[in-house]
Amino acid sequence: MLIAVIFMSVMLSFGLALSSLGYKQQVLASSAIESQYAFYAADTALECALYADQQQDLFAYRKYDGKAKTMLCDGTAVSVIENPPSVTVLVSTAQLSLDGGTRCADIAVYKYTSGQSPGGYTTFLFSTGYDTSCSTLANPDTARFVSRGMSAHY
Repeated sequence: MLIAVIFMSVMLSFGLALSSLGYKQQVLASSAIESQYAFYAADTALECALYADQQQDLFAYRKYDGKAKTMLCDGTAVSVIENPPSVTVLVSTAQLSLDGGTRCADIAVYKYTSGQSPGGYTTFLFSTGYDTSCSTLANPDTARFVSRGMSAHY
């Protein structure tokens, strides 16, 4: 009887250890998937901003007129907020709702006047993607999310 109790205790210990290990692996895999969603949202937003700047000239420094601008991304029109340009920089920002509203991304575009680059302008694009919706990000103190960022410079 004593040997059976000891054997069952050892087997129970092994079972609990393996189930704990399996649970931790599941949590790790889940967070890796959420990280990928955030990365893909950032990549999508960066590609949209690159297209809007290079093909549609949406963030053109010389075209600032104070009017609201929109860019089309993921089939949705997104309003672009432009700060009035200072002597050397134009800053534009936008928040994109992606994947039918399940993911979110923020875009920031800095356009500098510069005599060193072709056309006299240098552009920095920053994109931050989130694995959750934009409405969830409205209250970051209670929201739990994963974010990933990307940038481009030309």
